[in-house]
Amino acid sequence: MREIIFQSFANLRANKLRSLLTMFGILWGVVSIVLLSAVGEGFRRGNDAVLREFGRNMGVVFPGRTSMQAGGERAGRLVLLKADDVRLLERQSRLIRAASPELERNLNIKSRFNAASANVSGVEPPYQDMRTIDVGHGRAMNWSDERNGRRVAIAGADLARQLFGARDPLGEVVTLNGVPFTVIGAIRKKDQDSSYSGPDNDKMFVPFSAMVRDFPRPIAPGVVSRVIVQPHDWVVAELPKHLATRTGLVDDIDWPMEREIRAILAAKHRFDPADRDAIGVWDTSIETMVFGRIIVYMKQFFTVVGVVTLALGGIGVMNIMLIAVRERTREIGVRKALGATTRSVQRQFFLEGLFLTGGAGLFGMIVALVLCAIINQLPMPMRFSGMIVTPQTGLVAVGTLALIGVVTSTYPARRAAQLPPVEALRDEM
Repeated sequence: MREIIFQSFANLRANKLRSLLTMFGILWGVVSIVLLSAVGEGFRRGNDAVLREFGRNMGVVFPGRTSMQAGGERAGRLVLLKADDVRLLERQSRLIRAASPELERNLNIKSRFNAASANVSGVEPPYQDMRTIDVGHGRAMNWSDERNGRRVAIAGADLARQLFGARDPLGEVVTLNGVPFTVIGAIRKKDQDSSYSGPDNDKMFVPFSAMVRDFPRPIAPGVVSRVIVQPHDWVVAELPKHLATRTGLVDDIDWPMEREIRAILAAKHRFDPADRDAIGVWDTSIETMVFGRIIVYMKQFFTVVGVVTLALGGIGVMNIMLIAVRERTREIGVRKALGATTRSVQRQFFLEGLFLTGGAGLFGMIVALVLCAIINQLPMPMRFSGMIVTPQTGLVAVGTLALIGVVTSTYPARRAAQLPPVEALRDEM
C-alpha cells in the first residue's frame, strides 16, 4: 500500500500542470458549496435577529371600524379597545400565552440637561418580553411597579442619549408633561426595521397603571392604543401545516389566532366575527414563517448550485484519469506481465483519483474558510449576519466530495485493471 501511495503521488507530480488544472475544478466546487451555504446561513440568522428586534412570534391588535351591520348596529362604527379586553382575551383564548395593553401618547420630556418630544408607552411587564425591550443598563419594569402605579421609566437608547448625553441615566428624574418619573433602565441599541409607531430607540416606557392615571386619552378615557399578544409555541409550530391546507394569498388567509381574537372581541363589541375591518391583527409569526421558508429555499438552491459545480469538477477528474489510463496502457501491461494483480492496478488508479479529489477538496475548504473570515471583517447590511459556516455545511461539502471522489476514481480504475496484459503491451509496440 505504501509503494502504491508513493507511486500515485509520483504520477501526479509527473503531470503537474494537468493535475493542478484538474484540481482547480474540485477546489472551486468546494469553495462554491461552502460560500453559498455560508451566505444562506448568514441571511437566515440575520433575518431572525431583525425579527426578534421588533418582536418574534407576537400579534398586534389594532382598533378599527366595522364594515358590516351586526347586533343591531350600523356599519362604520368605531371599535375601541380597553384594558378589560386584554383580561377577556387572557381568560377565554386557548391560543394566547401572554397579553398586554399599550397606551401610547406623545409627551414633552425634560431632564436636567435637555428636552425632547417623544412617544411614551404605558405597558405591562409581559410586553417587555414580547416586544424585545431588553434593558442594557439598569432593570426592567416588574409587576410590583405595575400594581403600585410607580412613576418609573425605561428610556430607549437614542432618547437616553438625547436627554442625558454620555451621562448615566439611572436614578435621574425626568418630567413627562410636568409629572416626575425616575429612570430605572435604558434599552440596549436596537437594529429595528419594523414598527407601528416608530423605533423603540426613540421611545420611553412606563407602567401601564401609571400611564392610565397620569396621561389618560382626553377624548376617550380608558381606551388603549393597541393590544399586544403572544401565542403559545405549539400554535406557531402548527402554522406551516395550517398554510399547507389553504389556498390563496397569505394576507387573505384567516389565521387561527386572528380568528379567535376576532371571535372573542366580537361578542363584547357587537360586530360580525367575519368583519376583518372591525379590528386589525398583525401576526408577526406569519412574517417569521414566510421569511423562514424563503431562506430555506434559498439555502437549498445555493447548495444545489454548489453540488452541481463540484460534480462538474468531478467529471473533469474522471476525464483526466481516463486519459491517464490511455497514456499508461503499456505501463499497465508491463506491470501485469511482471505479476501485478488486477486488484493492485485498480487500487493504484483509484488512489490517484482519490488523492487528486481529496487534495483539491481540502485546499478548497481552507480557501473558503479564509474568504469567509475576510468577508466577515467588512460592515454587514441589515438582515445579514455574515458568512457563517455551520457543521452541516462542512458535512455536506465533505460528503459530496467523498462521493464524487469515489465515483470519479472507480470507473477509470476499473478500466485500467481490466486491460489484458498482451493487448496492453501491443498498444505502443
